[in-house]
This record gives sequence, C-alpha cells and structure tokens, in this order.
Amino acid sequence: MKKTPIAVSALLLASLLAGSCTKKTTTAASTASMMPGEASAVRNQDVVNVTQVSPPQVLQGDSAFNYVTEQFADLRILRYRVPGFENLSAKQKELLYYLYEAALSGRDIIYDQNYKHNLRIRRTLDAVVQNKRDKSTSPDWEKFMEYTKRVWFANGIHHHYSANKMLPEFSQEYLAASIRRVPASKLPLKQGESVESFIKWLTPILFNPKLDAKQVNKASGEDLIKTSAVNFYEGLTQKEVEAFYAKKDNKNDPRPVSHGLNSKVVKENGQITEKVWKVGGMYGPAIERIVFWLDKAITVAENDQQRLALQKLAEFYRTGDLKTFDEYNIAWVKDVNSQIDVVNGFIEVYDDPLGLKGSYESVVSFRDEEATKRIKAIGDQAQWFEDNSPLLPQHKKKNVVGITAKVITTVVEGGDAAPATPIGINLPNANWIRKEHGSKSVNLGNIVHAYNESANTGGSALSEFAFSQEEIDRAKKYGSLASDLHTDMHEVIGHASGQINPGVGTPKQTLKNYASTMEEGRADLVALYYAMDPKLVQIGVMPSLDAGKAEYDAYIRNGLMTQLSRLAPGEKIEEDHMRNRQMVAAWAFEKGKKDNVIERVTRQGKTYFRVNDYQKLRELFGQLLRETQRITSEGDFKAAEKLVETYGVNVDEALHKEVLQRYSKLNIAPYNGFIQPKLTPVVKDGKIVDVLLVYPDNFTQQMLEYGEVYNLLPHYN
Repeated sequence: MKKTPIAVSALLLASLLAGSCTKKTTTAASTASMMPGEASAVRNQDVVNVTQVSPPQVLQGDSAFNYVTEQFADLRILRYRVPGFENLSAKQKELLYYLYEAALSGRDIIYDQNYKHNLRIRRTLDAVVQNKRDKSTSPDWEKFMEYTKRVWFANGIHHHYSANKMLPEFSQEYLAASIRRVPASKLPLKQGESVESFIKWLTPILFNPKLDAKQVNKASGEDLIKTSAVNFYEGLTQKEVEAFYAKKDNKNDPRPVSHGLNSKVVKENGQITEKVWKVGGMYGPAIERIVFWLDKAITVAENDQQRLALQKLAEFYRTGDLKTFDEYNIAWVKDVNSQIDVVNGFIEVYDDPLGLKGSYESVVSFRDEEATKRIKAIGDQAQWFEDNSPLLPQHKKKNVVGITAKVITTVVEGGDAAPATPIGINLPNANWIRKEHGSKSVNLGNIVHAYNESANTGGSALSEFAFSQEEIDRAKKYGSLASDLHTDMHEVIGHASGQINPGVGTPKQTLKNYASTMEEGRADLVALYYAMDPKLVQIGVMPSLDAGKAEYDAYIRNGLMTQLSRLAPGEKIEEDHMRNRQMVAAWAFEKGKKDNVIERVTRQGKTYFRVNDYQKLRELFGQLLRETQRITSEGDFKAAEKLVETYGVNVDEALHKEVLQRYSKLNIAPYNGFIQPKLTPVVKDGKIVDVLLVYPDNFTQQMLEYGEVYNLLPHYN
C-alpha cells in the first residue's frame, strides 16, 4: 500500500460518487483512488489497486489485536473489531460507507450542543497540537495533551459523565505562550480580534471553576436552566421554558410529537423563539452534509422499507418537522429485514436538564446473525414477560407489538455515542410509537466483546470488591453472559414494558427532570426481576440460575459501591444511569434489612456487600418495579422526586473515600471509550467497487483528522 497526497473537493467527490466522468489520482502501482471523507482538507489518503479487498485488513484472531491503546486521567482508550465485514457484499459495504460519513458529519453539532464555546476551544487545542514541531516534552505539555484528549473524549470541556467542568492542570502562562506560537490564521479568532484579546477571553473560560461549572445541573430546588451550561437554552429561566412548552403540549393527544427535540430556545427582543436544527436552519452546514450522504445511502438501500426509512430521515433533516421524525421512526421500526442498520438523529435527552432536547448521535451497524439468536429468544417471549411481571394489571400492555431484538456489529459511532458508547439501545423513545408500532432493541455485541477483552488488563476490581471466592468464581464463569442478558432484557423487555394511563402525558411532561432516571431504573428492574426466573433456562438463553445470582452480586456491588469510583470527593450523583443504579440497590438494601437480604460486611478494614437471599432480593426488585411503573403510569412527580432524591443522589462520604483509595491501587480507569475504525472506498470508473476497513491505533491522530475533515460549522451557531 502506498500513500500519496491528494485533495478532493466536495464538488469533485459529489460528481465521482454520482458516476460522472472525473479525473482519477493514480500512481505507478495503482489504478484507482480511495476517496477521503468529502473534505478538501484531507491529505495523505491511501491509494490502492482495485483488486485489493477487505479481508487483509480483518484480523482472524483476538491474539494479534490490541484492544487497549492508552490510559490517562480517568480514561482508557480502546479499539473494537468489526468481524464479518469482509463477508458483506460490495453494495452493503457501499451503504455502510455512506452511513459512516453521515454519522461523522455531525461531529461539530455535539460539541456545540454541549457548550456554546466548545468549537472555538476545540479548534484552539487542535491548532496548538498541530503547531508543535519539536519532540521535546515538559510537565506542562504532558498536562496540556492530557486535557486536550479529555476534551476530545467528552466532546467539550465538561466531563462526559459527571457533567462537571474539567479544569486544566497546566498553567495559564503556558496556555498563553502556546497560543502565541500558533500563526494567527490558524486560530479561531473572530473578525478584528487580536491574539492577545483572544487569550484574555479564553483563559477564564478554561480556568475559572465557577464559570459555567456544570454542563447539566439536575440538583433539586435550583433553576436547572440558568445553572446548566449546555447550549440548548439562552437567556431563559426554567419557569419560562416550562411555560413555553406547556402551551405546546396536549396531554390528551394520543400521538404527541416530541416538542423541543430538535431546537434551541432563545429569548430575543423579549420574545421566546426556537432555532430549529435543520437544513437552512441552525447547524445547517453539518446537516446538509449528513443529508448528502443519506441521499447516497438511499440509492443503495437493501430494500424498499429501508429506503423509505432513510428517505423519511433525510426529509426530517430538510424540514425539521417532528411529525416527519415520527414517520421516520415508524418506518425504521418496520424495517426488520435489512442486515445493515443505522441510528442517526437527535435522539437521547439525558443532556437536557428538562429532558426535552435530543443530542446528535449515530451508530452504524450490521446484524450479527449468530449472536442474535439469544436476544431474539427473549424478544419472542415479550408478551409472556409482560403478562407475568409484578406490575399492576392496569399498567400492563395487553398486546406487546413489534419488538425487534438483535445483536449488532458496530461499524462506527458518532456524536454523543462516541468515543464513550452505549452497549445497548432501545428506540424509538416516543411511547405511543412503541405501543402501536413496536421498537428495536439491540446489544452492541462487538463493543461488549471489546470491553470484556480489555478487562483482562490492569488490576482486578472483582477480586478487590467481591466478598467471597464463591462470588468471584461465579462471576468469572457467568459474569459475561449475565451482563449480556441484563443488557438484552433491559433493552428488549424493559423499555418496552408497561403503559401510561390515558390522559396522563409523557414522562418528560409529568416526571420532568426525573424522567430519565426513572425510565432507566424501570428497565433495569425488569431485567433484574427476570434474571432469576427459570423461564430464561427454559428458553435456552441461560444455563442455570447461578448466572442470575452473578448478575445480582454485580448489580448490588456496583450500585452501592464500585460506581463511586467515577465521582470526585464531595460530589453527589447526577448522571441518570448512576442515579438509577444506586436508587435500585440502596432501596433494596434498606427494605431488605429486616430479613438481612443484603448484608454490609467489614473485613480487615474493607467494606463489602453480600447478598444472603437471592429469592427475597428478587421479590424486592419486583416490588420496586411495580412502584416505578405506577409512578410512570400515573405521572406521580412527587413520588419520583422522593424516590430519586432519597436513594439515588447522596453519597456515603466515608465509603466513597474508601472506594477511591482501593481503586487507586488497581490501575483501572473507570471510563472507557473507543477509537473508531476507518472506512475508505476503492473507486473505479466513478463507482465504488470495494470498501476497506482498517483499525487506527492513535487517538490523537484520529481526533486531529476528524477536526479537519468534519470541520463543518462556524464557531457560533
């Protein structure tokens, strides 16, 4: 394989992909060029012979593949394999390439959504890194690179999980000197702005701990809009936002659109308006690029249903019409036969303190046929699980419809799904679509595999925090399967279970800032309740109830103790998934004290939590599941607030200190994220004849490349 510098303009690429007659870049050893990702800034792209195909890039075994690339701060950077890519047809690979480019084209959007100054900050950090010409290092440079990589990982200056502002550990003087060395033309200066005034503006934004301290604030009793730095609202109070959307919401509408999902709300000249994210609107340049690639994907869709879904998605991006977004979701749910799939859009609302605004994300994948048999077996029994759940009869679905369950092989992730990634997905989020048309539930199989493989490096949290050798042995034997089954059930039968009482309204309307925590807790409880059910053994997805015991051990251990390693001293829990796990575990611990269901044990100065009665713990999970569903079905805000604030928010400071001390000796980073595989098409006579997949191993290099190729938005939007 040879490399040659090329620069392909958007116009050239468009004509090339459309099959027009274009001039090809060639070398003596090649007859076709690989196109870069539709960006004139790309350099040093690969050029290969068209006879070369994907298999040489796909490693046949794990032994030769390095899953862990580096570790810094509280982060570890991993890679994942894409097994089976080489067996796909040329047309399927072409479709994946177009969806891959669409996914990455929205990168600037998530930075801007997370904080209004993020794009200028990221571009400054990129420029400083790119400007360094010598190989010398210093403590300040090392800390500068660590901070920069943390910003890349979090898609902004606030921690990806805690939402707290990340403060640099290098000096302000070092930052200023580094910026001064960069040519002014390479800095994100505003018109007429000098380098010195830019430094003066940037310094407090990065170094002042009180300035925009929280990306997302969910603390009870505070104005969640005014105290959150997330870029979904500007110039407004929480009461003003709630009143604005209250006028739009109709709790009696059986098919409500997701008001506010794709817009920023601002107050201009005393008037509250929405800036819609669409072609020609806010984020227009990036969305135009997404649509460009979606239009290409439509031409090679696997079937008519997939083509319809992609057409509806492109139409939504063009119009910003939320009814069209619902039409897209319905078409997407009905597309059950395609092997290739994509999540792309403004999806999850965790980063909005009010749970309204969707963060941009994308996951491109294809179905793992063999692994899907396990999750499909659960999905096929969805009605049985609903009928036999401990929910109140009026809260059960009488007819569970359209649950599609599968294990997927992830090809690329973008936006809010990268570098930190989910391991399971259940969509769409609209309850009425789920009830009438169904949902898709997926387990990201190769991502989970990468996590499991990377766990073999560093110290053992299991050995440190598990109470007994019996618990350790059970976890080693069943832990991976138990975790997979929990994810499967959480996504497939958890999110899809239960129904809301007529006229109550959606959880985001009724439970407000507690909606996401309650929903994740409810889905976890469904999975936990059935993890100890003989039904799983009967349908062949679990060898014995010992796997369920392994999951109970792990959930209690994590919910009450080990997840505290993710918090800094003095912090409360604000991330929804962490809140729900502690809420469930702490509630069960307290309610089971009379029967000593879960025992807190101190041994040699170390704290452990031991499950003494698994069946009684299952009963407790069932009781809490019934209550969380009642709260959701009835829209009981006060009960949700009491449950979350009592059990899910506050931290035992002494136990937290102990956990941090024990973890510090293990050399384990509490958070993991991924370098993305790279797809590059091989073009002959204006047509893609193959797509090559390679596995980059340098996080910094990939982030800088993304910063050039997908640099699509202005500094402010």
